[in-house]
Amino acid sequence: MRRHTGLQIGIGAVLVAGSMSMAVSAKAAGDHKDMVLIPSGEFTMGSHEHSDEARHQVVLDAYLIDKFEASNTRYKEFMRATGHPAPAYWDDPRLSKPEQPVVGVSWTDANAFCKWDGKRLPTEAEWEKAAKGPEGDNHYPWGHQLDPKKANYGQNVGRTTPVDSYPEGVSGYGVYNMAGNVFEWVDDWYDPKYYRTSNALNPHGAEKGYNFANQGPVKVLRGGSWLAPETSLHTSHRFWNQPENNSYGVGLGFRCAKSASMVSDEAAQAGRDAFIQALVGMGAEKNADALASIEKALSADPENKEYLATRDLIKKSMKK
Repeated sequence: MRRHTGLQIGIGAVLVAGSMSMAVSAKAAGDHKDMVLIPSGEFTMGSHEHSDEARHQVVLDAYLIDKFEASNTRYKEFMRATGHPAPAYWDDPRLSKPEQPVVGVSWTDANAFCKWDGKRLPTEAEWEKAAKGPEGDNHYPWGHQLDPKKANYGQNVGRTTPVDSYPEGVSGYGVYNMAGNVFEWVDDWYDPKYYRTSNALNPHGAEKGYNFANQGPVKVLRGGSWLAPETSLHTSHRFWNQPENNSYGVGLGFRCAKSASMVSDEAAQAGRDAFIQALVGMGAEKNADALASIEKALSADPENKEYLATRDLIKKSMKK
């Protein structure tokens, strides 16, 4: 009887700890709202369109990227929280509706927002993989044929459209408006020769940006905009601007990304939750249920010694 009570107390303590962990996990999962997980793997970066887009194979670790471009609503929250100044065109009635993407931002602005949001700007390679989709080489996010019904470009609309517009034009990973609407800042410095020497694994761009006409080194822009012609829409197209410059700002926006370490944290949390259920099953002498739960825990964290030892205990109990 004393042993049974002790087991109940032990399980109760674990359950309390588990409920606290689940609350933390729920908060972490909320941080990933409206983000898309891009799995690790190889894709073909570049194209035959321009000399600075030499095709090459790139392997990326898993990461998360925002499903939508940063909106005026989110940017307003950022300004209120930090005192950051408003971008250019903030009061332009064509561009200032809450659901439209924020425009008129410099690279520095975009970088500051992403840091405030617990994220970062995507690398150029990350942006392109998310745009090309699982096939790894789409000319446009939706495929290989231009379709004016799937993107906002060439002044066809005359303004930006909401960040969740053109659902039929999403990339194969489900990311919106990676062609048109607004040019998007990425983290990398731009060098027209970088692809010739780029790392194959998780490239982060040139060490310094190309200095056009001594105007200062430049950062990469991706994706075309509502103003830009159709030639800027292909998934490998590279454009550039000085990081402090918001010229042609009516078409300059961004989205954020995040390394997938938090996904691993979530997997670990799932393992802990399953471990708790295994202990509950053991306490109730429901060994089959306990074994199923501990196997689930091990699928999330295969090398966890505590889980392995618990599985051995469950199996021994089942043999008695």
